[in-house]
Amino acid sequence: MTIERPRLPAGHGLERGPAVTVTVDGRPVTAYLGESVAAALMAAGGLDTRTTRAGERRGLFCGMGVCFDCLVIVDGVPGTRACVTWVREGTDIARQDGPGDRRETGDGPDRA
Repeated sequence: MTIERPRLPAGHGLERGPAVTVTVDGRPVTAYLGESVAAALMAAGGLDTRTTRAGERRGLFCGMGVCFDCLVIVDGVPGTRACVTWVREGTDIARQDGPGDRRETGDGPDRA
């Protein structure tokens, strides 16, 4: 038996917020006010947000701020939960290595 899930019809009244430019791992990305940092990361083409000290990749898991798998560096602050942090114009987002180092992007030296 197939269950049909309801879809929003065209003209449903939901709209994205205004476009803003954020930086993800050193490159500019378009995001929208009202979206989370996690949504901006996924739209930028990556599902992982960090690596553990052992080098294992982690990403969005619970999506509601409980599990702490989506930790990233936002505006220089490591350990920020991407799923409950909202983007704004100029937000600087970096994927995190271990306890908070930036990943090597090939665009310059790592910053802690």
